[in-house]
Amino acid sequence: QVRLVESGGGSVQAGRSLRLSCTTSGATLPRNYIAWFRQAPGKQREGVAGIYTGYGFKYYADSVKGRFTIFQDNAKNTVYLQMNSLKPEDTAMYYCATGMRGRWDLAEEATSWGQGTEVTVSS
Repeated sequence: QVRLVESGGGSVQAGRSLRLSCTTSGATLPRNYIAWFRQAPGKQREGVAGIYTGYGFKYYADSVKGRFTIFQDNAKNTVYLQMNSLKPEDTAMYYCATGMRGRWDLAEEATSWGQGTEVTVSS
């Protein structure tokens, strides 16, 4: 299993930006889907953005299209989530995961999860 380590969360005001990082500790990026999920209190977990690292294909939830960008840096074994124009509804714990096979946002197929990083957006 790949060990994933997230960082970059924090508290910001609406309209500001944050960049989350997901690093594969001690290993190169797997040639697979790596995705960001989030879960807000009292809400279901949802896929936010994913990337197929072997080809660089990118996927986004409708709620974040045009605001969030996922990209990879192979030299740093890291997948980033650049979050711009943040909204209070983006407040959640964000997790990165890998191992999904059927689709980038099939969380039930993930074989590795990071510990999560918290994002809070105030109005």
